[in-house]
Amino acid sequence: MVKPCWKQPSVDGDESCGRIDGLMWYKDLGSHAYGVFSMAVIQANAVLEDQSQLESGPLSSSSSGSQGTFVGVYDGHGGPEASRFVNENLFSNLKREASENQCISERVIKKAFLVTEESFLSQVEERWHKRPQIASAGTCCLVGIICNGMIYVANVGDSRAVLGREERATHEVRAIQLSAEHNASIQSVREELQALHPYDSQIVVLKHKVWRVKGLIQVSRSIGDAYLKRSEFNREPLLPRFRLPEPFFKPILGSEPSITVEKLSRQDKFLIFASDGLWEHLTNQEAVDIVNSHPRNGIARRLVKSALEEAAKKRELRYSDLKKIDQGVRRHFHDDISVVVVFIDPHLINENFLRSSPVSIRGGIPAPANS
Repeated sequence: MVKPCWKQPSVDGDESCGRIDGLMWYKDLGSHAYGVFSMAVIQANAVLEDQSQLESGPLSSSSSGSQGTFVGVYDGHGGPEASRFVNENLFSNLKREASENQCISERVIKKAFLVTEESFLSQVEERWHKRPQIASAGTCCLVGIICNGMIYVANVGDSRAVLGREERATHEVRAIQLSAEHNASIQSVREELQALHPYDSQIVVLKHKVWRVKGLIQVSRSIGDAYLKRSEFNREPLLPRFRLPEPFFKPILGSEPSITVEKLSRQDKFLIFASDGLWEHLTNQEAVDIVNSHPRNGIARRLVKSALEEAAKKRELRYSDLKKIDQGVRRHFHDDISVVVVFIDPHLINENFLRSSPVSIRGGIPAPANS
């Protein structure tokens, strides 16, 4: 029996779908196919732009397909439309592609991303005349899939997946980054953009000490951001700040994910998936050390709190004062942050059947009915 959680606040102390405490949503501990997990989300924007999910169970539409755990972290920008769309559609697209190909593979994952991107751009086209600003909505997209003893990490944008691996000799747990990031602050990303657009001297611009693609956006790949992928959406009635002075003839931003595939070992303890709001304040190793040295129950919340304490310290605030600041204004101090920590039981990683009931949970503050 599938236990779905659709961003509903808990009632009567029931934590099966997570709990809400002010601007924080959290699920302190739950079970997945290969162990336990913890999730937390903190809102900073006026409307939450981060979305996240964990799906444990069938990874294919066919009854004989792969079983495993799927994690998604979607860091939206320019509004919540793209991240919500991905949260509602990417996993089902993956299951359909996995069913047609009878496996989980890099090719299947890339096709699921492509179908999701094309579907969202079609929605932009349908809504363009009534709501043109949807063309400026986009999202980073970080996905982790654990099945058949493997971990597949696919990433578009600058969210990050980090593995905690125990060293055999010292028993220390070392941080290993599994995701490649697409942010113009990284020199190799700027070089990639310049190679793709050799005749555009303004493809990356240093603006207020931050490198941005066309002076507008930091990420070089995303789902959505139609205004930088199709020239017909980069014109009136789009807001002037998004419009480029000249039309373009090839997409400025990409949408193909970078994919890492690793065989899991008995030394692999846990995985941290998080939007860049966490990594702005914690290093990979700091996050791994926190997870490794504290109880599993509530560990995602602890990571978020550690990031917020650092954010407060940078602005010479007390953490208790930061917590009193409302959403919207809060964005001046930190970003929306989503964290999913997935612990791996070494005895279960090579199994392809479920020891627990399928689980479907989505993290975040419920959206207003008219948003």
